Amino acid sequence: MYTQTSSVDFMPSVLRTFALSLAIAFVGTMAGSFVPPALILPLSILELVMIIAAVFFRRKKAISYSFLYVFTFISGITLYPIVGYYVATAGANIVLMAFGSTTIVFSGIAVYAAKSKRNFSFLSGFLLAALLALVAVGIFNLFVPLSSTGMLAYSFIGVLVFSGYVLFDISRMKHYGVRAEDVPLMALSLYLDFINLFISILRILGILNSKD
Repeated sequence: MYTQTSSVDFMPSVLRTFALSLAIAFVGTMAGSFVPPALILPLSILELVMIIAAVFFRRKKAISYSFLYVFTFISGITLYPIVGYYVATAGANIVLMAFGSTTIVFSGIAVYAAKSKRNFSFLSGFLLAALLALVAVGIFNLFVPLSSTGMLAYSFIGVLVFSGYVLFDISRMKHYGVRAEDVPLMALSLYLDFINLFISILRILGILNSKD
């Protein structure tokens, strides 16, 4: 188990690396407008393979900063079609509102987790089960599209699950510490929390806007 001192020393490094990852993803999203649509699926598959590899490395060894930044750049590219769709159908203001809302929710939960004396590690099993359920419904949706009401409910659950992961990840860093070699991996965890929270909120705002 890591010491509290290591947590204090390296949590700011995790947050800085996370912020840089978001910036790189933004550049990737901008670059996505120049990527042929035919390449989005292969890049999405590569992104999934890299996530699986990161899970494996988490148990064996730390991932590198290069791995993190390449992943977030590719993630930004594959995010472009989603963002582009909502810009075209709901307007750029909806996307900006979703990003702002995500930042507020993420920051609020992160501050709460960092200040709270409670250890939220007990959420691990519940969050994993909920995440697997979301993935299963997401795959089902590819073949049998959900209604707008069903997608709205799915997205609200997504907000709850990924908010829970923010709470879990920040709490884990506070109570168990972060080694220097774990900084990229923890930054990746926060990045995935943020992006999935953003996508869920964006879907909600897009659906609600379409009903106006």
